[in-house]
Amino acid sequence: MADRYDRLSTLISRFDLRVSGAMPGEGNMAVFGDPATGAPVRVEIRTRDGVPAAEAGEVPLAACLIDWGGAANPLMAALPTVVSLPVRDDETRALLDVFLAETAARRCGADKVLDRLAEVLVIRLMRQRIEMGASEPGVLAGLAHARLSRVISALHDDPGRSWSNVDLAAVAGMSRSRFADVFRSVVGETPQSYLRRWRMTLAHQDIDRGARIQAVARRYGYASSEALARAFNRQYGINPTELRRAG
Repeated sequence: MADRYDRLSTLISRFDLRVSGAMPGEGNMAVFGDPATGAPVRVEIRTRDGVPAAEAGEVPLAACLIDWGGAANPLMAALPTVVSLPVRDDETRALLDVFLAETAARRCGADKVLDRLAEVLVIRLMRQRIEMGASEPGVLAGLAHARLSRVISALHDDPGRSWSNVDLAAVAGMSRSRFADVFRSVVGETPQSYLRRWRMTLAHQDIDRGARIQAVARRYGYASSEALARAFNRQYGINPTELRRAG
């Protein structure tokens, strides 16, 4: 039976991925291929600094610059600096064939097509990391954990709920003390700290897009605009009204 907790959909829907073309040796995402056949063999993304580099026996086929929320996106922030996806299945190969064709031809609507194709590629990278089991503490390690993934998905789906550790331990099917210890060890912070950061990420996005501060406070479980403002100031060093005016 399929797990009713979708580990990625809510996170994916919260951040808009944008793709722009880049010259070889530039950008932060590249497709590399077999020099004899030109067939794609690997995709590499640099999540922070640096440019993807070909390995022995590879040639660059296409490069682009992707922006998926930067450090505000907990998935991107949790990935290692270099993420590599070998092309080992027909689905990924077919996807890359279309990506390369759109990159080369630049037909009408190519930018939107590239956005969607790059999003699928990034999601496949995320899945791969989750299935492999992330080695460093963070949200990917939590999503790779059978019990904690339920908790993190619940926090992502319903951030405005007044979650207690008792509630979250019940979702995980663990005792409260065991849950708190495992969460901190795997994710690298307490459940309440993770929830606060997730709420602030969403509040920042909403206010930046013009949402009313009082409505944002209600949406994410704050008793008043003042309570949200205090939490916002601690997180970002500015008052949410300043961000709204700037937006």
